[in-house]
Amino acid sequence: MANSPIILALDSQEVERCEELIELTADFIGVFKLGLEFFAANGPNGVVILKKKFPEISIFLDLKLHDIPNTVGKASTSLEKLKVDYLTVHAQGGSEMIKAAALALPGTRVTAVTVLTSLDQNTLSSLGIEKPVGELALRWAELAVASGARAIVASPLEVKALRALLPREISLITPGIRPSALDDDQKRTMTPRDAIAAGADFLVIGRPITQAKDPRSVAKTVFESLE
Repeated sequence: MANSPIILALDSQEVERCEELIELTADFIGVFKLGLEFFAANGPNGVVILKKKFPEISIFLDLKLHDIPNTVGKASTSLEKLKVDYLTVHAQGGSEMIKAAALALPGTRVTAVTVLTSLDQNTLSSLGIEKPVGELALRWAELAVASGARAIVASPLEVKALRALLPREISLITPGIRPSALDDDQKRTMTPRDAIAAGADFLVIGRPITQAKDPRSVAKTVFESLE
């Protein structure tokens, strides 16, 4: 569904399960996200299979590339044939690394991930990073956009400040979206309506939909709550 702001995280290693979820939810989902779990199990061929069966869908390939610029550039070149709509890299990889990905994939929206939503201030401090989470996300996002990224992934808690900072054509993508409270590993979360109100363009939602007894019904409910 082209006008849906929902990105569904297809959290499965199985191509058949991903196909089932796409068929169940496509009426309410704008983009489908394939991550490391899927790619490690199926490789590029898994992406090809889904694109062939569902040529109309948009694909967000969430690999979070993070290496020296030369390696990321060559890896991105290898992925060009997949013609995915979005590809993630880690913003903390730096300007030259992001530029390498953007140059290799002019037809893909290279998407820079700022601070993972599983990290909070205490975790960052344990890694020797004392800058506040919000400041860090804004700094990395600004650098990434200047280096060629055309979309940013950040916690919904940083979206309002990012929307004020970045050009409007830069898509803001927010994970950590929870229709209701869940006991999981996401620490910086927000409801779908609040994230859109803050300025998010896309909302990444996975387990609340994919692990529901009726994924289609939950996807429909979330979509309708945003109208």
